[in-house]
Amino acid sequence: MRSAPIYDIKVSDIGGQIRPMAEYAGKVLLIVNTASKCGFTPQFGGLQKLYDELAPRGLEILGFPCNQFMNQDPGDEKQISEFCSLNYGVSFPMFAKLQVNGPETHSLFDLLKSEAPGMMGSKKVKWNFTKFLVGRDGQVIRRYAPTASPESIRDDILELL
Repeated sequence: MRSAPIYDIKVSDIGGQIRPMAEYAGKVLLIVNTASKCGFTPQFGGLQKLYDELAPRGLEILGFPCNQFMNQDPGDEKQISEFCSLNYGVSFPMFAKLQVNGPETHSLFDLLKSEAPGMMGSKKVKWNFTKFLVGRDGQVIRRYAPTASPESIRDDILELL
């Protein structure tokens, strides 16, 4: 049986280590493009709350900083990591800054956008804190708008756990 395409992708964590997405096989994933200076930045708190509650049951939240929306994450990885830790107590995995749109889009977000298009079939990520829910089998289940609070998608996550 072939593994899900998401598990063939490699990403760089916030410390610069290359990590295969296959490390997360068998987990429910909530993948979020994040930013430190955005109106939605306080969602880090809600994401951490979900992580604290549901990680023991198999949830992984993966944060991917992105500076493509009005330069709302201009810092380097060390600054981003410190900001998330100091301001929101983030303990879920954070990754190196990447692009979610355009010619330099990371392959992870190419896959996520293709499998879970936005409104009217749009492949583009509209803004920071767009969220993608991935099942334990690696299948992309759903995309959530930046306005969807972490708490508002809790029931969808619970269904997969």
